[in-house]
Amino acid sequence: MADLKRTPLFELHAELSAKMVPFAGYEMPVQYPMGVMKEHLHTRGHAGLFDVSHMGQVLLSGPSWEAVALAFEALVPMDVFGLADGRQRYGFFTNEAGGIEDDLMFARRGDSLFVVINAGCKDADLALMRAGLPDDITLSELSDRALIALQGPAAGSVITSLDERAEAMRFMDTCELSLCGHAVWASRSGYTGEDGFEISVQADEAVSLARRLINDAEVAPIGLGARDSLRLEAGLCLYGNDIDAATGPVGAGLSWAIQKVRRQGGARAGGFPGSEAIFDEMAGGPATKRVGLRPEGRAPMRQGVALFATAEGGAQIGSVTSGGFGPSVQGPIAMGYVDTDFANIGTALWGEVRGKRMGVEVVDLPFVPAGFKR
Repeated sequence: MADLKRTPLFELHAELSAKMVPFAGYEMPVQYPMGVMKEHLHTRGHAGLFDVSHMGQVLLSGPSWEAVALAFEALVPMDVFGLADGRQRYGFFTNEAGGIEDDLMFARRGDSLFVVINAGCKDADLALMRAGLPDDITLSELSDRALIALQGPAAGSVITSLDERAEAMRFMDTCELSLCGHAVWASRSGYTGEDGFEISVQADEAVSLARRLINDAEVAPIGLGARDSLRLEAGLCLYGNDIDAATGPVGAGLSWAIQKVRRQGGARAGGFPGSEAIFDEMAGGPATKRVGLRPEGRAPMRQGVALFATAEGGAQIGSVTSGGFGPSVQGPIAMGYVDTDFANIGTALWGEVRGKRMGVEVVDLPFVPAGFKR
């Protein structure tokens, strides 16, 4: 793994005996001695600390909030201009065909925009922004900052014990906090379906803060393995699996992220790549839809499993994009895309695993109710 990058927390992972694996160009912890199953359940029951420093952190600034927001709206279908200071939104870059180039989070910090992008798409996203933003908008890649996420029902009490201002934060609020003497940018968000915080901290202060957090009896370090099973139970997409450049937001079930003001008939409708294709799908419906899937029995159906409408013969009508065992539901779970005619809740399908078709039912998402603090 000599060519892989390391996050500022690498030495701490080694000290904690993490199993390291290549991920998005980085050497990342997939699990700790506790093991994926226990890490998953600890996060659901208490709080887990994740290193997400491999993700890209970017600050966009310009002559005014209006200039920054409207420039970014030319790249995404979201209402950026209407975002209040101290609030965050989920969004995605689109291409001319209406596909998703990457999904992201963005937050207003005064007259600037703080954007967090996926590690695997970081270089492409930076190039997209540099090419698409006008000259009066400055893009600063914040390579001197680490990013950690504290997730789980105990996350609120842990962070509030360090800075009482966190108590007033609700889901998707952002705030500058002081945690153990470290000035951080915190958002009340995350990608596990639980209450929690994503915390941007100076890189050279990350280990000190992480040590303080995992010293709390409620907190355990959590790796990528449990992060994946947690987000799958929460029905959240993984870029490259459940969404990609050929996947539109309507079929992916992400239309909710496109605010009314940017939709057809809205005050600032369109103006982003692929708007006509996306509006057409909104009006006419997509050919395929992302659905939740519950395989029968105990065997999981993983990415790439072909889906059929019949136990024998017939044409393929979809495929699994993410799948595995759900520790919280004690059974196999999956997500995938199926032809719209087969997307209704309760539809019985068959997945082909090693040449044998096994029953699977279309179910509602998420598999585990969200625990966000509203």
